[in-house]
Order: sequence, then structure tokens, then C-alpha cells
Amino acid sequence: MQEKTVEIEVYDKREKLTTTIQVQQLSDNIFRTIENEFFNCRLTLGTEFETRQNKDGKHEIVRIIKESEFTTRRFSLTSQFKESEYRLLGDEIMKQGGFWQVDLGSIATINLPKDCKLDLDEIFKAFDFKPNEIRD
Repeated sequence: MQEKTVEIEVYDKREKLTTTIQVQQLSDNIFRTIENEFFNCRLTLGTEFETRQNKDGKHEIVRIIKESEFTTRRFSLTSQFKESEYRLLGDEIMKQGGFWQVDLGSIATINLPKDCKLDLDEIFKAFDFKPNEIRD
């Protein structure tokens, strides 16, 4: 099967929550995330997972096949900096082979390659930026 980008609904039985996520479809029931799923912290950029469809046609995760190859961190952004200043950091993250996204207008998720030399903590320290890190 040719990989194609699709949008699927993923139902989490434990949380009784359905979310929609963009993924690459690798086979009939195997997918790779191309973004971070905001409500399900297991589905970060590059995670491959198997699903089965429930009676409502929503995908339920059977198992994680391959963990993301990125280090993922989430932060609550503040109004301390302008959006353009946050974009400068985002551009640097992209140059390093990473990915970043902002959800709900103030939650930043940053994915960096595991071997990346970019030190977010040092950058934050240099700009006296103390964002609240959101831990799973």
C-alpha cells in the first residue's frame, strides 16, 4: 500500500474521548503520526501504531508498533514574548530537524531529534524565559 496522508478519529476507551489526527496510513490498520495528538500523549510525531475500528467506525489503538524517534516536550506559553519571537525559536527547531506546534493558542509541543544539540533549557535561560513544562 502506498503511504498516504489521512485524517482518522481515534477513540480512547480509558478516557472516553475521541480526537482527530492527521496520519500517514502505512497499511489498512497501521498508521504513523505526522503531528502530535494533543489529548493522547502516546501519539507524538513519528509514532507508529495499529488500530482496529469499533462499531462506530472510530479507530481504537491496539498497540504502539514503534515509538517516536523524537524527544517531545510540552510547555505552556506566556505573553512574555510576541508570537514573532516564538516563531524564531520554532524556525531554529525546524532547522535542527525538529517540529513544533501550538495547540489551544498557548500549549507548545516541541519535537527534537534524539541526537539534537539544541538545548532548550539553555535558550530559555539566556532569554530569562521560564515556561511551565507540562509533564505526562
